Amino acid sequence: MRLSTKSRYGTRMLIDIAENYHDGPVSVAEIASRTGISEKYMEKLIRKLKKAGLVLSKRGPKGGHVLAKPAASITVGDIVRALEEWVVLKGCSLSKDTCSSCVRVASCPTKDVWEKANAAMFETLDTYTLQSLLKPSRPAL
Repeated sequence: MRLSTKSRYGTRMLIDIAENYHDGPVSVAEIASRTGISEKYMEKLIRKLKKAGLVLSKRGPKGGHVLAKPAASITVGDIVRALEEWVVLKGCSLSKDTCSSCVRVASCPTKDVWEKANAAMFETLDTYTLQSLLKPSRPAL
């Protein structure tokens, strides 16, 4: 399984918001200048993060983005689930629909392996919160 730039950049973006929202909502332009992520790509990620309930946005001259809940309540697993189209390890397919429609699914000798590997990956991702990834000198609110 390879996580896309969506997960990596989304995590970087939320860390930046957590570290910098003490002065109010953080604009996409500010995040882009600090993270090196394009504003256009960030806007796509923000939409998905808002839909997942991880980010709130405020419009207007002093607008921007804030975390929808405390940094200690948002895990890297939450971010990956919100941004990846499908996040399931499957040894036999590249499409999330292929395995469930496979004629061998009932007797597949490797199905349990992929399900356990997927569960282990999310168990690990869910142990890391945004708070745990912040610089020690910058606790999030």
